[in-house]
Amino acid sequence: MPPTFTRPLVCSLAALCTLLAAGCAGVPSTPSVALTPEQLSGALNRVSWGVSLGTYRQAEKIGYEAWLEQQLHPAPAVLPAAVQAQIDAMTIARKPLVQLNQDLEQQRKDADKIAVDDEKKAAQQAYQQEMNRVAKEAATRSLLRDLYSPNQLQEQMTWFWLNHFNVHQGKSNLRALVGDYEDTALRPHALGKFRDLLAATLRHPAMIRYLDNEQNAANRINENYARELMELHTLGVDGGYSQRDVQELARILTGVGVNLGTAAPNVKKELQAQYVRQGLFEFNPNRHDYGNKEFLGQTVKGRGLAEVDEALDRLSRHPATAHFVSRKLALYFVADEPPPALVERMSSTFLSSDGDIAAVLRTLFTSAEFTQSLGGKFKDPVHYVVSAVRLTYDDKTILNTGPMLYWLTRMAEPLYGRQTPDGYPLTQSGWASPGQMTTRFEIAKAIGSGNAGLFKTEGPQAQERPAFPQLANALYYQSLQKTIAPATLKVLDQATSPQEWNTFLLSSPELMHR
Repeated sequence: MPPTFTRPLVCSLAALCTLLAAGCAGVPSTPSVALTPEQLSGALNRVSWGVSLGTYRQAEKIGYEAWLEQQLHPAPAVLPAAVQAQIDAMTIARKPLVQLNQDLEQQRKDADKIAVDDEKKAAQQAYQQEMNRVAKEAATRSLLRDLYSPNQLQEQMTWFWLNHFNVHQGKSNLRALVGDYEDTALRPHALGKFRDLLAATLRHPAMIRYLDNEQNAANRINENYARELMELHTLGVDGGYSQRDVQELARILTGVGVNLGTAAPNVKKELQAQYVRQGLFEFNPNRHDYGNKEFLGQTVKGRGLAEVDEALDRLSRHPATAHFVSRKLALYFVADEPPPALVERMSSTFLSSDGDIAAVLRTLFTSAEFTQSLGGKFKDPVHYVVSAVRLTYDDKTILNTGPMLYWLTRMAEPLYGRQTPDGYPLTQSGWASPGQMTTRFEIAKAIGSGNAGLFKTEGPQAQERPAFPQLANALYYQSLQKTIAPATLKVLDQATSPQEWNTFLLSSPELMHR
């Protein structure tokens, strides 16, 4: 029976916040290894960006194992027509990166040439606004895919790797690069071989520019990228490398840079065959240190860009990398303190499969530890916002991601917004403050009341399409209700309107976890 909302409201905001605080300590996990029908929504909630009625029905129809296999080895994603139309209209979808960058660079140069101060200031502001608009397109496209792509695990892993191989859009011209970085360096390799993913990030101008490798040249070494490549991307801080290894890797990486112009550099005649230009990526042999290097206990003979491939082979296949990446995946998908035995099994799969990410994830998702952890992993802001919208509106296409982008900024997790290369925290302690909980309640109220603005177009002729949320649906009564604690059910029973009931459900401890 759907809620009738006839009882007087006796649950205050303070009482709900008390319930939330108690729930943030962790929802009790089910000690069963086999996936029960009651756990299906929990597993979908973890593997996808958040369970929805459509996702639940699909997994129920074909079986969870078949659904998981489709997620681990997805076919090309076919988005709903209305979503694809929004993406196709974007500048970042219509202009290749090289052209987009050239157009923006020309706009910047034209603005700088203006002699009249007021006109110059206005032109420079227009350039900055265009850069902001392009970056917003990238974030919007990312959220639309998270909400509506049938390849939910691929989209989750794209975000995971975006956070793992973090770049900050505020540096230099990265606002023009982040969309392509996510779309071409990360998404195609998100479930493939780690070695291919690592190479794709190394060759993308967003990473090169963010970690200053374009400033890294023979006799003028910049160690920034070399250090983070080992500490954050592969071996981990305790991976057994030395400061000498950082210096030698920096030497190997000399000459790896970015060329934003149309002209090639004047390369020495004897080195011209070594020159490489792919899009905005450039290997300039004039800037490379051709001396031999000693890296991770072995000699790397100086021979140009091939040295980089040799270094990536060693890094991607190192046991420390297998352990570091596996532990981070387990932290993301299972628990803030991942079970060591699970991490070791994942590491073994990583090494035996030559870094096959899907194989490592299969080891994780089919483990007893994963099943036992369902419902106990606290959602960071992106997971909370995306899962709330997916649960509330299922496949109904939102018209405006602006409110979602605003909420993520308020909660200090905007897409492409982490300034430091370590990425956003993946543990509860980073996101469970009283201020965060208050903001989540406000978001729950906006979504639950239908007043969030998600179905209101932007611009002078803005239109709003009615879309009242219906959370008391088949998914709730068939599955979600069975996972909700008696205290939360009591609060829901005290709601005086559908809007209030929606708000209480969306701000419940159970929906703060996945």
